[in-house]
Amino acid sequence: MTTVTIKDVAREAGVSVASVSRALNGNGGVTAETEQRIRAVAARLRYVPHSAARSLITRRTHTIGALLPDLHGEFFSELIRGIDLAARARGLHLLVSSAHDGAEDAAAALRAMRGRVDGMLILSSRADLKFLHANLPEALPTVLLNSAVRSEHYSVLNIDNEGGARAMVRHLVDAGHRQIAFITGPDGNFDAAQREHGYRTAMAEFAPGAPVRVIAGEFTEESGYRAGRELLATGARPQAVFAGNDMMAIGCLYAFQEAGFEVPRDIALAGFDDIPIARYVTPSLTTVRVRIVDLGRSALERLAALLDASGQTTPTADTLGCEVVVRDSCGARPHDSKSTKKAR
Repeated sequence: MTTVTIKDVAREAGVSVASVSRALNGNGGVTAETEQRIRAVAARLRYVPHSAARSLITRRTHTIGALLPDLHGEFFSELIRGIDLAARARGLHLLVSSAHDGAEDAAAALRAMRGRVDGMLILSSRADLKFLHANLPEALPTVLLNSAVRSEHYSVLNIDNEGGARAMVRHLVDAGHRQIAFITGPDGNFDAAQREHGYRTAMAEFAPGAPVRVIAGEFTEESGYRAGRELLATGARPQAVFAGNDMMAIGCLYAFQEAGFEVPRDIALAGFDDIPIARYVTPSLTTVRVRIVDLGRSALERLAALLDASGQTTPTADTLGCEVVVRDSCGARPHDSKSTKKAR
């Protein structure tokens, strides 16, 4: 079966190739009657515009690239959903790749997207200025998520990780807990470092003299499970555990329940992110709510603004707020089980 070309449509409709292009792109320049005839012929012949050829003319692919450290887990699925919803609303397509937080994987993914995308969204702990300069065209509009980079070339959108962690520690202290352990995320991860710093500063401020106890984690359920077993194995059980994300909190919850400890009666537990499953585990998880879909949507909208401005606007650095969501796992009073507290 041969591919129908724009020349076939033009010949069948009795018009020029330029007229077909103007009619199908909605650029005007032909009468309504001619446009209708061209569209009818294109539909009958099942003509599909060649996107690569169109890109050569318009110099736009109408496609956005997104580079993430991983595609597994509810956080990333919700983030992609937010990006995709905003992209579709603007008639943009989404090309997603993961790097599993490896610098070589990330560089290869960016190289593979060259010429195929109009702009990039990047969430990667490897994406420092040196990496970006080496692997991204300087003129390519780019928005970085959860990044320490500050540059006139890139817009940055961060979560208030430190403020959220401080608010959670304050909530746990207000609930009567002083011995609060923290399960941190991977080494070199921007979110993990900020959340741990928020925990440490809040402990010094709201529970002075109380022990600061940090257990290594990897932002996975498995690492949360291992951290929970480690906390129980020491014999010095904390009153509360604050996990650096919900996935680790859920793994930790399983370790506690497996060992016969009841949450929150024997030990309180809290997480960070408010992934959808957090409200459905038993007990429901107290956590710091990041509006993940809004994060993705906001990132895409900032990138779209850069595209619309054609490089005539200054990149920005913004931070999205978050809030403590109090549920059953932290031992709060029953009438507080669905309350929210703004991070501050």
